[in-house]
Amino acid sequence: MLENLQKYKVKLASNSPRRRELLSGLGIAYEVKVLPGIDETYPDTLSGEEIPVYIAREKADAYRKDMEADELIITADTIVFVDGEVLGKPADEEDACRMLRKLSGRTHQVITGVCLTTVDFQKAFAAVTDVTFAALGEDEIRYYVSRYRPFDKAGAYGVQEWIGYVGVTGMQGSFYNVMGLPVQRLYQELKAL
Repeated sequence: MLENLQKYKVKLASNSPRRRELLSGLGIAYEVKVLPGIDETYPDTLSGEEIPVYIAREKADAYRKDMEADELIITADTIVFVDGEVLGKPADEEDACRMLRKLSGRTHQVITGVCLTTVDFQKAFAAVTDVTFAALGEDEIRYYVSRYRPFDKAGAYGVQEWIGYVGVTGMQGSFYNVMGLPVQRLYQELKAL
């Protein structure tokens, strides 16, 4: 599959073990290439899907100046979006609990922006998944945060962890997008290269 990628050295520009696992699931040969200190801020005029697409492009642009002609860089950024607020990675335990209280008993969006970049072109897209949470008790929130320490996850949760098992009551869209990489959409975009 994806024979068209054989002309590229595919590089995943991410430290996320979940993104590595998901990309590996597509059967693509790739290497991880991570540059430290990439700015992930965005203009406050952006909203929703625009935000992670902008950040994924900014990440890609950081790699562009040193790219080789046969490289294909995959960058991504995931946000949790509720009430017009972006819930990024929590600063600490209290911030994580605050985020989960905000998500409790309601539906939010998980949006991942992905950017495919070579020296000749760049294509970016977003995938959106609506996730509905059951009402979570304070004891459940504190148990999850103290045990799973979700400080590296947007919205302070990993859908593949305990909180996803007990808290997620419904989902519209890609489950894998919620994990951090919309692999079905990525597969379609890679096929079209």
